[in-house]
This record gives sequence, structure tokens and C-alpha cells, in this order.
Amino acid sequence: MATTAPFARFEWMIAWRYIRAKRAEGGVSVMTWISLIGITLAVFALIATLALRTGFRAQFIDTMLGANAHVTVYQQNTVAGTDIVSYLIADYDQLAGRIAAVPGVLRAAPLVRAQVMANRGNGNAGVEVFGISADDLNEIPLVAQRPDEARGTLDRFDEGIAIGWGVAQELGVTVGDRIRIISPNGVRTAMGTSPRTGAFEVVYIFRAGLDLIDRTRIYMPLDEAQLFFNRDGVADEIEVSLETPDAVDEIGPQIAAAAGENALLSDWKSRLSGFNNALNMQDNFIFILLSLLVLIATLNIVSGLVMLVKNKGRDIGILRTMGLTEGSILRVFFIVGASIGTIGTLCGVLLGVVFSLNIAHVYALVDQVSGNGVSGLEAQGFFFPDAILEWGDMVATIALSLALSWVITIFPARRAARMNPVEALRYE
Repeated sequence: MATTAPFARFEWMIAWRYIRAKRAEGGVSVMTWISLIGITLAVFALIATLALRTGFRAQFIDTMLGANAHVTVYQQNTVAGTDIVSYLIADYDQLAGRIAAVPGVLRAAPLVRAQVMANRGNGNAGVEVFGISADDLNEIPLVAQRPDEARGTLDRFDEGIAIGWGVAQELGVTVGDRIRIISPNGVRTAMGTSPRTGAFEVVYIFRAGLDLIDRTRIYMPLDEAQLFFNRDGVADEIEVSLETPDAVDEIGPQIAAAAGENALLSDWKSRLSGFNNALNMQDNFIFILLSLLVLIATLNIVSGLVMLVKNKGRDIGILRTMGLTEGSILRVFFIVGASIGTIGTLCGVLLGVVFSLNIAHVYALVDQVSGNGVSGLEAQGFFFPDAILEWGDMVATIALSLALSWVITIFPARRAARMNPVEALRYE
């Protein structure tokens, strides 16, 4: 007997006829539509949720790192002739230049850091002062690049200081007021070290959107900070920003090589390891839970195929007596189920992409329907993430949906292929 190639044209024709068959013809068109819609919605939910998850992660990292270093470089040196270890960086300009030349590094800024007390009248606040140059400060996104959230101007930064919104509220100051900075490590005298105080004009008030920054941070010109904190000619660290924060594992060794053998590095992933691990675990759980929706949706294909095999028992018997092999029957019903899964997957991906690309319109619609619910929550400090589509998430979703719908189709298709044609036609 001559054999035909797998997935021959007639197998596709029979499968297509079964997909379109109505209940009166022994088909299950209603179940076909239910299966198709179910897979479409499940894939859509997975694509949209993963896009929102990626957007939330990106915004969260941008907020956490928008005013913080991606990599911090220190130096550990031993003072000549002693066992004293110093972490001060003397050649900070040259070191920053070498680090800035590393591919993938956006900027490298020398810093002087110290914890002090800020005071004005009866208001006091424990703050951290960052001594930084005006050019480097202008490159910090959440501090210098949010004019709608700031007061004052950085054009006069060399004449004063920039403080966070929370610090300004706690001290009750605004642009143009002067505050006192009190450092416990101040003037060295014969009686020891006495606190050093200084009065500085507030020329800029920034709002980074993170209390950890807004309530604790003050920026001071680098040369002023060096003088005030006894750091004449030295810096405490080099703050490094990367073009792609997630690339810190690849760029870190290059920065270490440029910084020299006495360099010590601290990156954002190690500093925020708890948050990072929590986000990764959340990502995995979200994908697993939503994958169950896809699995449940594909089970509808099995139900529909089982009913179709039962209703088409007579057809299967006739096709077998006409010479169709078990393999041909299996492929016919496999094509039926796989086609439903494939079409549903493509429709779900299309809906998910359209939803993600128009998330701003979705928020606007929800805002309109709920009576400014979204705007009200944003005013209270909540933020609604953008939807960011990633090829990896889309490929994983498509592969998962197709794999489940194709594999699960094999079982009812094998049942149809193994049906005895004599038994199928006995009572016809």
C-alpha cells in the first residue's frame, strides 16, 4: 500500500472541516469557540501582566537608582611607614577619568560624604551631605532633571546647597533661607576635635520621589565639602552611573581593572540584594501562576476533541476502511487541536501587545470610569507602571502556550487513531 507524507493536504482539509462543523453535523463548534477564547484571554493576561511587571521593575529600579550610584568605588591604602589604613582617594580626578573611559559607563563623579545635623530655629534633621561638583550634580536624573518637582535653580549651586523636599519640610525652610550644618568631626584643637558649624543658603530644593532620599540628603559643592569636612585634596569615593544598570555584572570587572588593585567596589545589586531577590521571586511566581491559566484554557481543547472524537466515530471508521492509517487519523485530530491553540495564542499575543502599547489610554479610561481614581492615587504617592514588552517574555509565553496546546492535543488524537473501525461502524 502506498504511503502518504505526514500532514498531507487531505489531512488538513479533513481537519479544517471538523473545526468548522456545527453541532447538527456532529461537530463541536461551540467548544471550539470556548477553547479559542479561553486561550486568547489566558495568553493576553500573561503578556499584559508580564509587561506591567517589567514596567514596574524598571520604574522601581529607576526610582531607587535615580539619585544613587550604580557602582561605588573606594580605595584602600596603607599610610606609608604605619599600619594605618586610609580609604581617602587622593588622585580622584585621574581615577574618575579612567573609570569614565570604560565602555558602558555614563559618568564617574568624585564625592565627599558625611553625616551631619541640619538646623534652623527649632527644627533639626539628621542628614547626609554629598559633596559633588555642579556638573556632576546636573547629571543626576531624579535631582536635577525634574524641574516640575523642584524649587530654585542649580545655576547658583556653587553659592549654596541643594536639599531634599523632606529636609526642607522638617526644617521649615524654602529657597533663599539659610540653614546651619553641624559636623561632629570638625575643628581640631589642643583639647581635641570640636564640632564644626557653618551656615549655607538653600538655592535648590529637589524632590526625588523617595523618602529615603528626600528626607535625608543634602548636596554641597565639592570644594566646600572638602574644606568643611577636613578632606582637603581628597575624596571619599567615586560614584559611577552605567548606561544599563543591569549590566553591572559584566562592567564591574572592567571598572575594577581601571580603578587599580587597591580599589573596592560596591554595586547596586549587592546593596539592594533583598529587594532584587524579592523582585526575582515575584517574577517567577507571577509567571508560574499565570501559566496555570494557560494550562486550564488548553484543557478546553481536550474536552472539545474528546467530544469531537465521540461524535465522529462513524467518520473515523469510514476513513479507516478507505485506507487512512492510524497516523493520518492522529494527525487530523492533532491539527484540529493545535490549530485552535495556535490561533488562540496569536490572538492573545496581539491583544497583549495592543494593550501594552496603549497602557496610557487604558489608565485614562479607568480614570474616567472610576471618577479620577487613578489620578487620586497618583496624588497620594502611588505610581502606575508603564507596560514594557520584552522579547524574552513574549517568546516564553508563546512557547508555553503552543507547547501546552500541542502536547495536550496528542492524547485525544491518539484515542481517535486507535479506534477500531469495526466497532465504530457496528451500530451504524
